[in-house]
Amino acid sequence: MAGDYASVSYWLESAGDDLTPRPPLASSGSADVAILGAGYSGLWTAYYLLKAQPGLRVVLLEREIAGFGASGRNGAWCAPGLNISLGRLARLHGDDAARRTYAAVWEAVDEVGRVAKAEGFEIDWRRGGELIVSRGSHETPALHAEMSELEKFGFGDRGRLLTAEELAERVRIDGGEAALYLPDAATIQPAKLARGLARTIERMGATIHERTEVVDFRGRRGSRQAALVTAAGEVSAEVVVLAGEAYLTRLRQLHRSLIPIWSLIVLTEPLPDEVWADIGWQDHELIGSPRYTVVYLSRTTDRRLLFGGRGAPYRFGSPIRDEYDRHAPTHEMLRQTARRWFPALRQFGFTHAWGGPLGMPRDWHPTIAFDRRTGLASARGYVGHGVSAANLAGRTLAELILEQETERTGLPLVNHRSRSWEPEPFRWLGVRFTQAALERVDRIAEQSGRPPQGRSLEEWLARH
Repeated sequence: MAGDYASVSYWLESAGDDLTPRPPLASSGSADVAILGAGYSGLWTAYYLLKAQPGLRVVLLEREIAGFGASGRNGAWCAPGLNISLGRLARLHGDDAARRTYAAVWEAVDEVGRVAKAEGFEIDWRRGGELIVSRGSHETPALHAEMSELEKFGFGDRGRLLTAEELAERVRIDGGEAALYLPDAATIQPAKLARGLARTIERMGATIHERTEVVDFRGRRGSRQAALVTAAGEVSAEVVVLAGEAYLTRLRQLHRSLIPIWSLIVLTEPLPDEVWADIGWQDHELIGSPRYTVVYLSRTTDRRLLFGGRGAPYRFGSPIRDEYDRHAPTHEMLRQTARRWFPALRQFGFTHAWGGPLGMPRDWHPTIAFDRRTGLASARGYVGHGVSAANLAGRTLAELILEQETERTGLPLVNHRSRSWEPEPFRWLGVRFTQAALERVDRIAEQSGRPPQGRSLEEWLARH
């Protein structure tokens, strides 16, 4: 990015923060805890470590600046839930473990808002809930299925099915047939959260070195400490935390632990009050869809409409490059889709377009890991649900490192092992086939008016 960090996303541009990089690491050093990454996972881990033990020496190494990655580019969703469903968690780990996991993610939403308020940084918090919207009879059964799952696991009070009329009272979406309303979600300004956390942990005693790329790491071996290795030297520590999410794939040892999948966003110009009066959306609800081809919407505090989604192709070999953050066909698809959902947008322009990689494990299952023998810890695999999940991960990692036994340290996310992605070219063939095939499933369902049956090869692959 050549230092032009404001261009990474609208959020960093509008955060009102000095984006001048902090001094890079100049030579080798030591710490109690060394953290790769100054995104949410690394920042939250440092925050909770220093809250519990103020004297700890905590050092964070960041290739760019705090909030550069998904933490400063996401769709502004601070929402409960994970990319892995309650039902699948239960099949893997049992009903009780699934309930405890989702309860912890709900609690993490509250915790994000609580800490921001307590530490005095404004993140434009708006708790309007989340609407999963059906725009046709082919999508409505998925809403009923999700509500049934909430009820099955004792979370019936966490959701409510809305009719088309009830949906329109909240937000008027062309073709909106029904919705599932989840009241616990909030919208935020994500870069303000990342930048505020960075300043807060520095006040607490942490050191952040920006423009410092970690090129390797090692665990503890004998009398030799764990370490993060950079071109300028290494930082040795009792504990090393790997919190780079999709960017971890740049490290040799973790290259196949995740694949980088791009999520892209377009943003309108500020819309006049009369347009918002026509659309509604006064409570700033988050808006999503049951489609396989993910879309996510939010309303900003400065009267813009954000429309995000997937669709950019997976690249052979899992490279991460700045130019992949812009994919013209996908950005144009998002603009056209936004105009179909809200016809009033045809009169207005889109001023911003950006994107970035998210980390996808082979089984879509997040991991919060710590091996006391090697001193290596990691949090990864949020698959686009990272705002609340990263808070849960950082808090849990701190508790594991400090040997605190809590309700979080017993969750099935802790020390979960996902199998590695296949080597190339099999990885590229499988991922590209699944991406294209799921788009086709959505298109056929929309054209036929019949919901997907979940029995096709591509749907099976998406679940596995």
